[in-house]
Amino acid sequence: MAERSDTRARIVGAAARLLDEEGPEAVTTRSVSAAAGVQPPAIYRLFGDMGGLLDAVAAEGFARYLARKEAQPATGDPVDDLRAGWDLHQEFAMEHPAHYRLMYRPDRTDATSGALERSEEILQGLIRAIAEAGRLVTGVEHAARMVHSAGRGVAFSQIEVPPEKRDPDLSDRMREAVLASITTDAPDRNAGRGGDSAADEDAGGPDREPARRAIALRAILDDSPAPLTRGERTLLEELLDRIAGGTGR
Repeated sequence: MAERSDTRARIVGAAARLLDEEGPEAVTTRSVSAAAGVQPPAIYRLFGDMGGLLDAVAAEGFARYLARKEAQPATGDPVDDLRAGWDLHQEFAMEHPAHYRLMYRPDRTDATSGALERSEEILQGLIRAIAEAGRLVTGVEHAARMVHSAGRGVAFSQIEVPPEKRDPDLSDRMREAVLASITTDAPDRNAGRGGDSAADEDAGGPDREPARRAIALRAILDDSPAPLTRGERTLLEELLDRIAGGTGR
């Protein structure tokens, strides 16, 4: 069993290296078996076919990506944490473009579904922290979809062109545009109490304070010790969504 596992790891590692260094065209039965030091039938015995091997390579890419994501230190500011997560995502795509395409291909299989779910959980956790700080101006799930869609769009648009033709400012500008649309500065405690009007505007204005608080409360309902029934929980979520402006979670 250990020998089988070692052989499998060698084959996946060899295919991943060929993919990163020479592109998808280099990942053939002959090249992978030669690089891994095994006979071609071993690939079919362990993975079924080359499609199965590519699924395993995509899963290996997700494992590397998630390891970096989970090791990322907190900055002390939830918005900066999300900013750093965006940058890490873009860096991984630029460093491993062929691997990135394989990981996020439209026809991906169950082999990567768990890793993809974990990646989405990390993203939602980062955004939920912003909501809990009272700095999210839309629902957690809606914000996560925006960040996820924009981040992947930027990554694919960059890796589809030669490195020398990539826009060096595209990622930063798109990141800040998305953050500006879903977050606000720390709430001004003097808002609505004769505070500075410019500060009110920067924080989203006093009219947005109830919405921010509703979003923050919605984000921490799972951690609440209150013994709510399912009906009470549903009603409370609906009311909070209305206060938040119908943004959802």
